[in-house]
Amino acid sequence: MKHRVGLIWFENDLRVADHPLLHLAQQECQQLICLYCVNPKWFRPNRYGLRSMGENRWRFLQQTLVDLDQQLAQLGQRLYVSYESPLAAVAKLIGQFGIDVIYRSHHCGSYERQYFDIVRERYPFLDYVQTDSNTLFEREQIPEVIDQIPDSFSKFRKYIESSQRRATIKEPLAAPLQLPPPPASLSWPTLVLPTTDSIFVGGTQAGMNHVRDYFAGPHAQTYKQTRNALDNWSDSTKFSPWLAFGAVSPRQILTALTTHEQEKGANESTYWIFFELLWREYFHWYAAYHDKKLFAADGIQQRRPPTSFYASRFQKWCQGNTPYPIVNACMNQLNATGYMSNRGRQLVASCFVHELGLDWRYGAAYFEQQLIDYEVAANWGNWQYLAGVGADPRGHRWFDLTKQTAMYDPQGEFIQRWHGDSFDGQLDHIDAADWPIS
Repeated sequence: MKHRVGLIWFENDLRVADHPLLHLAQQECQQLICLYCVNPKWFRPNRYGLRSMGENRWRFLQQTLVDLDQQLAQLGQRLYVSYESPLAAVAKLIGQFGIDVIYRSHHCGSYERQYFDIVRERYPFLDYVQTDSNTLFEREQIPEVIDQIPDSFSKFRKYIESSQRRATIKEPLAAPLQLPPPPASLSWPTLVLPTTDSIFVGGTQAGMNHVRDYFAGPHAQTYKQTRNALDNWSDSTKFSPWLAFGAVSPRQILTALTTHEQEKGANESTYWIFFELLWREYFHWYAAYHDKKLFAADGIQQRRPPTSFYASRFQKWCQGNTPYPIVNACMNQLNATGYMSNRGRQLVASCFVHELGLDWRYGAAYFEQQLIDYEVAANWGNWQYLAGVGADPRGHRWFDLTKQTAMYDPQGEFIQRWHGDSFDGQLDHIDAADWPIS
């Protein structure tokens, strides 16, 4: 064997199928440690006074970790979950077990990459292996995008489609039949499976069951017509929570979509599911390319929107207590379930930036805390898009809330269900001190 003890550093790739690094480790290592780090930083207030990990997403993550541990057990492995910072956890395992190679999927987030870069600097004598496990394409397949990301999604999509690159996407890998064993002296923290009445259940088993059920039914055939509905389960795919944690890979979903098209027919709606996978793909490479500009107030455009920070307005928006019933309903849905439709996200973000005049980064940070399907690239990239500092060629996109309500909730059923008429009549406190954020 090439390596004595290897470390698989899991992050947003929490599955055993379609995971190239597991196959490499199987071939190269005598022993293997499968690590996931629950970073204590996620649960402490960040620069926006919010947490990176809210209750709904934490519950979904715990379910996903338990599921991954069960998958690994079938391959002769276990998941070692550390509740220390990644730097401390990795250092401890290197010191205790003499790890000589670290395997890790490429991550598009700048802070996640920073942890990995620090480890490489501290331990230059180790081998490091990275691969693309969470995208449709590997970077070698689209070098032009890696070198210079297109400045709009339309250009990216045309680049992919004009060169017939969908046909080059690799088939998903099966799970390995067996993995090298862990070191005998490694002790295992107990994983707790939280109970939940949520319709979203974490883990590969639940995710793949949902993918199969969705494509077995008729809904993919009408997806483009129904995708903007605010509250119906089957009107959109709902793949995003499992994609966010990597419990299901985009290539697994594309394979299921292709099979559906072969069996039930391809149409504009089934194409639109691929279209949405391309949006996710674009934001992944966009985030990797622009690095920390993803979080900058002036975005990638270096043009800051004329917004400020009003503490009272921000709290009212978070609580679903604004003059806009459709926004309140969407925020109440988010706070209760950890999920909001794509159309809902566009409406509340537009309101946040335009009607309320708030710094878009606070809205993005609140979504990061609340959404169970939070992904750094899609979340911050979409907020930049709506705020006019990102990849939208039109810039500063605004949604007419009255018109949108008439289109997507004409009978007021969604607003009634989620108590959107809950505004207390006062948006700003008269004694509030508001200040711009640098």
